[in-house]
Amino acid sequence: MSTLTQEKATKLSLFNFKNVSTRTFWITSISFFMCFFAWFGIVPFMPDVVKDLGLTPDQKWNSIILAVSGTVFARLLIGKLCDKYGPRLCYTWLLMLGAIPVILCGLVQTPTQFLVCRLFIGFIGASFVITQVHTSLMFAPNIVGTANATSAGWGNLGGGANRLGMPLIAGVVVAFGIADADAWRYSMVIAGVVCFLMGIVYFFFTQDTPKGNFKELKASGEMITTKKDQIGFLEVLKDYRVWILFVVYAASFGIELTVYGTMDDYLQNTFQLERVTAGNIVLSFALMNIFARTLGGFFGDKFGKLKGLRGRVLFLSFILTLQGIMLISFSGATSIILGIVLLISFSLSVQMAEGATFSVVPFINKKAIGSVSGIVGAGGNVGAFLAAMLLKSKSAVAEKAAIAANEGLGEEAIKAAQSVASSSAVSSGYLLIGFVVIATAVVSLTIKFSKEDEYSEAPEKVKEIAPELVTVK
Repeated sequence: MSTLTQEKATKLSLFNFKNVSTRTFWITSISFFMCFFAWFGIVPFMPDVVKDLGLTPDQKWNSIILAVSGTVFARLLIGKLCDKYGPRLCYTWLLMLGAIPVILCGLVQTPTQFLVCRLFIGFIGASFVITQVHTSLMFAPNIVGTANATSAGWGNLGGGANRLGMPLIAGVVVAFGIADADAWRYSMVIAGVVCFLMGIVYFFFTQDTPKGNFKELKASGEMITTKKDQIGFLEVLKDYRVWILFVVYAASFGIELTVYGTMDDYLQNTFQLERVTAGNIVLSFALMNIFARTLGGFFGDKFGKLKGLRGRVLFLSFILTLQGIMLISFSGATSIILGIVLLISFSLSVQMAEGATFSVVPFINKKAIGSVSGIVGAGGNVGAFLAAMLLKSKSAVAEKAAIAANEGLGEEAIKAAQSVASSSAVSSGYLLIGFVVIATAVVSLTIKFSKEDEYSEAPEKVKEIAPELVTVK
């Protein structure tokens, strides 16, 4: 696809809507936002769902696990499809087909139906991969990290905005005479319909590359499709760098998802905050995606300009290390003020690490950006799953022990003991995860690039001063 790089945008001009790269950036970011909004749309309504469908605690947890599991497989598949058919068609079909389980979720009548819908709703989480592929195809190397990080960060806001947006939609629905008990159902249907409509918008108002769509480019011969030029998925799987970035994204985005999902209870149990106050703090944590992830991509590009591809890796390792230190420090905080400061620092660094990761991804294999993005993106959900299982198991063991130790002391005493036990268990879990993140930062330094790749992305001054550093074949 080297012929496609000639007309990639070299600036992120947000208001130049006539430019196809800018237009695609906005549409893909909004589509990603809507996918995350619908993916996590049921979360604010879970108490209503539990009551309406009679979900057991196990079924509630299983619904969360299924939603994450579905995303892992979808992300692995969608990257390869993007390389073959282009991001435009892949996003169109994902939005339109992904809308179906979102709509059906509002129509379920049994726990089994709900669990099945949650599994398939998770597939729209693959939208992240298409977003990264599409921005990578639209923007030049000097700005691709910033573009990738910004589109991903703004899209991720959908996972936090639903805490405000879905209750607002439910309020409007109730204002039209719908019973409160059914408001969650109508809200999910509306979210699904919007996703479907975004699929139509994506088809008619975007294209795969600045020069056109994959199908037309292949037909005209501008896009090479010979077997020699194509990269097999197996070859991508054999690249050790892909798997290191898989682990890196597990240690960044995966940990962000886990901390975001467990922080409400942790703040209440540790600092005795009210649920509303804890929820608002966690929401602000999510809203930092407006700028934090962009910063990671921005500095990835800056280090790339200064130090080449190696500079991108060095910055990624640095920000991962900082993320691990902040989480370790937060795990031991006993003051609410210090805790919030450290939580903000952790939020900033973890989201910057995510942006920095995808400032490296486009340079691993330019002929298979989709496949690489899909594998790395799946790592985030695998990391979230493993970290959640760790915290859940530690908390469950600690709480059971607390209940047994305080049996017969009354309900209030048992609840207090459970709270303390859960706080201590999750704290130790955060501590352990923090050290794992730092270890991952060290491992990331083993990512290497060929001399040819380093030369092709090196600053022009370096090429002029020391052209003998590499031999370009």
